Amino acid sequence: MMDGRQKGRGACLLTAAIVLSGTMAEPARAGQNMRGADLAPIPFVRWTGFYVGGHTGYARGSATDHVADPSATGKALGSMFGGVQAGYNHQLKSGLVLGVEGDLSFPNFLSADDVVRSRYTAQGLLAEKIDYVGRLRGRVGFAFDNWLVYGTGGFAWSHARFTETNDLTGEEDKVLSMRTGWVVGAGADLAIAPEWSARLEYLYDSFGKAAATMPSGVRTETTFETHTLRLGLNWHLGRTETNALPYTYQGQPLIDPDNWNVHGQYTLIGQGYPSFNSPYQGPQSLAGSRQFQNTQSATAFVGVRLWEGAEFYINPELMQGFGLSDVNGIAGFTNGEAQKSNFPSPRLNVARAFVRQTFGLGGEQETINDGPNQLAGKQDISRITVTAGKFAVPDAFNGNVYANDPRTTFLNWNIYGGGSYDWTMDKLSWTWGAFVDFNQKNWAFRTGYFLLPTTSNANNFDTHIPDRGQYTAELELRYQLFAQPGKVRFFGWLNHGTMGGYTDALALPLTSPNYPDITLTRRIRTNYGFVANIEQAISPDFGVFSRATWSPGLTEIVGWTDCSESLSFGGVLTGTSWGRPNDKIGVAGVIEGLSGEARAYFAAGGLGILIGDGQLNYRREKIIEAYYAYSLNKWATLTFDYQFINSPGYNADRGPVSVFSGRFHAEF
Repeated sequence: MMDGRQKGRGACLLTAAIVLSGTMAEPARAGQNMRGADLAPIPFVRWTGFYVGGHTGYARGSATDHVADPSATGKALGSMFGGVQAGYNHQLKSGLVLGVEGDLSFPNFLSADDVVRSRYTAQGLLAEKIDYVGRLRGRVGFAFDNWLVYGTGGFAWSHARFTETNDLTGEEDKVLSMRTGWVVGAGADLAIAPEWSARLEYLYDSFGKAAATMPSGVRTETTFETHTLRLGLNWHLGRTETNALPYTYQGQPLIDPDNWNVHGQYTLIGQGYPSFNSPYQGPQSLAGSRQFQNTQSATAFVGVRLWEGAEFYINPELMQGFGLSDVNGIAGFTNGEAQKSNFPSPRLNVARAFVRQTFGLGGEQETINDGPNQLAGKQDISRITVTAGKFAVPDAFNGNVYANDPRTTFLNWNIYGGGSYDWTMDKLSWTWGAFVDFNQKNWAFRTGYFLLPTTSNANNFDTHIPDRGQYTAELELRYQLFAQPGKVRFFGWLNHGTMGGYTDALALPLTSPNYPDITLTRRIRTNYGFVANIEQAISPDFGVFSRATWSPGLTEIVGWTDCSESLSFGGVLTGTSWGRPNDKIGVAGVIEGLSGEARAYFAAGGLGILIGDGQLNYRREKIIEAYYAYSLNKWATLTFDYQFINSPGYNADRGPVSVFSGRFHAEF
């Protein structure tokens, strides 16, 4: 499954939930555990050394408000948490292990999951949120066989964000504070391979008082505690002089190295533009004044083979950042990593969690290389693959080797994505569903079913299965043109769920609040569309691509962007001719349009999923993007990107605007 991040999104300050490095000490060789009466038995695995890794789990807790207020309301904290850790162990001959570890944990991305306490004031809602939790702990444990059982305790701290939202204006005031406390817990590490260990851990955190006085004069003072149960995975670095003895390997790892893998990625994107012509602005316009924003993401890709032909993958991810104008104002938005949610501090999301079963049909085989969400091995070319779980629909549909991932190729949504294809997703681009892929040597056919959000741009999904949802089908044809490979894909999709209608919104009484408010017209409707998608290698170092998309443009968009039709074309050249074969230059353009019904709706002041200037002097939105990806080494790439947008938001009164971007991407 390809690693496309496919949609507007925000990202993370830290590395993935699992980080690469080093090697765990090997076990003692046979017979070395009894070298004399003065020596205790040497455990099977040596734990001495540094390690780094990641964790995810669930925390439950509560807060106490120390300011007397009859209107105070409590909210029990309940959230998934994820983050990173690093530490050092020293193992004694007796099997006793002493260690120290530091970690940072971040709450789940859903809006209420970081709230530990809230109450109403005369101005509005006062809430305390967790940005992150940090810990520095000692560890004391005992090692036996492949196990290390330990107790832990130490210093803890948490960054608190107090916010007060005005009920009348919607404006939000904030005060930041750091609180300190302590942590105790216990856990067990299990060596599953010479360099890897898995962990199950319980932690209890107690945090002292944090106080804040809001600009309104309202004061708050709270304490809180949490109980956390979490899973972790650690990669062990290096060796000390002690465990560098010539141990030989006893037995086999608990998990065969061929049956699991771990990969990771980190992407940082900075993006901005100078001021441009902006005679008026609406609620969802691209701001005319200059601005700069950045996004970060870090992802771990963990896979394991369950049985013959069956694989399970999970991708915990940390995200942080903001898109330009809160991801508004341009239908072909400029950063595929910018979420439709803003994260001032890192947030956790389990981006993918799915099971894949492959049924080989015999005949010729092909080699599958090790990679993110892909275990190495051989498979029948003629095969049927069934995949179910959480992922992004373009992981399987509407792909293109030259424009498929904003972390490594083009940044613009409608160049790497689907234009008028209303890709079903939550605010971070993921959904739940299943698809079947029937693969042959020269062609493939795939079809799938995926959940729609309950309403446009929501994180909740409509579970009326299978009556409502997105239904997809794609035919992929592979061929050779002048001895160079090419592919053509014909993709069709249908959404059946809760949507508003442009014409119905215009038919509302002019006195309706927020006229024309499309949310007042929501009912069960159907939307559909088609995509023709081609990729063609011209030479081993140069290839071209194009996508043409169309939908009728009668209903509001549920997941992607405001677009009824688009045509993109571009090419990518590798740097072989100038001695840098891992560098890439990409140039592409896209033209996008709206249906007549959508034009009338936006001209009347309607708001879409991304655009809405309050009025509309309609012109097609035209975008050109060019990038140079400079390979720093085999793991990291630095990209310089430029985008020119004419008539942003389909409005000839606005723009043009030039967007400049820098992207750093690392992966292993």
